[in-house]
Amino acid sequence: MAESTDIQEIRNAVRQLCKNYGEDYWLELDRTHGYPTDFVKELTTSGFLTVLIPSEYGGAGLGVYEAAVVMEEVCRSGAHAGACHAQMYVMGSILRHGNEEQKKAYLPKIAAGELRLQSFGVTEPTTGTDTTSLKTVARRDGDHYVVNGQKVWISRIEHSDLMVLLARTTAKDEVSKKTEGLSAFIVDLQDAVGNGLDIRPIESMINHHSCELFFDDLKIPAQNLLGEEGKGFKVILDGMNAERVLIAAECVGDGRYFIDKASSYATEREVFGRPIGQNQGVQFPIARCYTEVESAWLMVEKAARMFDAGEPCGNEANMSKMLASEASWHAGDVCMQTHGGFAFAKEYHIERKFRETRLYQIAPISTNLILSYIGEHVLNMPRSF
Repeated sequence: MAESTDIQEIRNAVRQLCKNYGEDYWLELDRTHGYPTDFVKELTTSGFLTVLIPSEYGGAGLGVYEAAVVMEEVCRSGAHAGACHAQMYVMGSILRHGNEEQKKAYLPKIAAGELRLQSFGVTEPTTGTDTTSLKTVARRDGDHYVVNGQKVWISRIEHSDLMVLLARTTAKDEVSKKTEGLSAFIVDLQDAVGNGLDIRPIESMINHHSCELFFDDLKIPAQNLLGEEGKGFKVILDGMNAERVLIAAECVGDGRYFIDKASSYATEREVFGRPIGQNQGVQFPIARCYTEVESAWLMVEKAARMFDAGEPCGNEANMSKMLASEASWHAGDVCMQTHGGFAFAKEYHIERKFRETRLYQIAPISTNLILSYIGEHVLNMPRSF
């Protein structure tokens, strides 16, 4: 299906912006564990990072489909969208569950680039994806909540002004459903760091700026409660469908990046007096990857359209994320194989993208958990855990 003129204009504009930040820019940041401050600032001021914020709060008021197109183009350019993508879907928690005072206080400043909301504080060392068993607690004390606990793999928090935090306000054994008793909060990081919040960076194989968080009697104003007390699981869950669609779009971008690289190199590289792409053993795997990536994009598009129409899209969001992450990883593997030894040279940029795209079979939700979800909720088979 041909894309509309508006979508093509978005693609062209994002592509042009990304040209100002070539692959050497991202290579240097990867080497130094740096943050792409200039890129994120320009992506914000150009309106691309705030496309989901309604116009009355200073954003473009577009849908998840348009946001997916932006993220796909960013990744296809060779950039690392993980440095900024959370600004889109974390913001949705305030948009859908915040009261009017919270929306007016935060959304215009996020749209203007005055504030960054880049982090979800959910994952914990001992519970992982078993979110309802998390151990971080928030106890009401007058006009504040007092938070104690620990989080891990919280990305971009050192480059963010705000975080949405999930904590237990009612013990798990005191609620009728394990999803109850969790509450979400908006945390002002400028006030929190050093006053009950300790941040410790984690060294990892990809430049995702991930950290461990330690809460020791951190006070959060009661007015920063996001949604209803005890209903925070829904706040987080609503953002997860958008997150999975956008991550899937990024994987499609990665996949197209790898295919562009592999097909170009296979056409130009000559061994034994002929282009290596003339050999079916090289050509066919690239062609298969192209088919897989383009098929994954169709599911991404379907999930995004359903989300924008307000239709239940949990099945499609999960499937798009799984299909796209597997397609991008397969394309990355074939791109590495096509380039042979040169794929390991950092100057070719492939090994960096290879590392980056591998993450998405694990996070933000693992492939096995998606398969469990489909087995139980789509195919009506017994719960596997």
